[in-house]
Amino acid sequence: MKEIGLGKEIRGRFVVFEGIDGSGKTTQVELLCKRLASQGARTFATCEPTDGPVGRLIRQMLSGCLPADQRTIASLFAADRTEHLMDSETGIRRMVDNGTIVVCDRYYFSSYAYHSQYMDMEWVIQANRLNADILKPDITLFIDVDPQICLKRLQTTRKHLEIYEKIDIMKQVRANYLAAFHRLDGQERVVVIDGNDSVENVAEAVWKQVCLVI
Repeated sequence: MKEIGLGKEIRGRFVVFEGIDGSGKTTQVELLCKRLASQGARTFATCEPTDGPVGRLIRQMLSGCLPADQRTIASLFAADRTEHLMDSETGIRRMVDNGTIVVCDRYYFSSYAYHSQYMDMEWVIQANRLNADILKPDITLFIDVDPQICLKRLQTTRKHLEIYEKIDIMKQVRANYLAAFHRLDGQERVVVIDGNDSVENVAEAVWKQVCLVI
């Protein structure tokens, strides 16, 4: 088990978790941040959509409370992401530059996977080109879990499912993720991790990969 030496200077990094809803990303973000902090690293956990004005608007759309065209949702995600990167106080770009390891639950691969159900993936990639130019992840960790398992988890933990939390959509989103990884092979550092394993074993697999980029 590799640990970060406390005497080693830890530089800012941007670590992203991806996966379909119910894959356990949020749990793994928490576990990774705790482990990094125990090694003396400055860490910051965040997620998308954000809690900002655009992010809150997106959440209303995802819940079904505010109907919207899928192109509108995709465009808003890109805008929310830019603000997430560039906010003058809590922007990811600034924090990474200042030596913080930022761990994010979802980034632009989520847009590629979810929104390319409704429009050409290249359109979504281009809509997020500015964000990719501002900051690419040092590593993207895709927690790969059987969609049927994810749906069962969601059904037992939530009273109301969001618009994308249906088995057919979840299967398509997983396929879109894999297609996006293939499409951008060589341009992004992506690692697929078997999320069907125990929480502890998934966390160890995550740690092994993160240690390679710190």
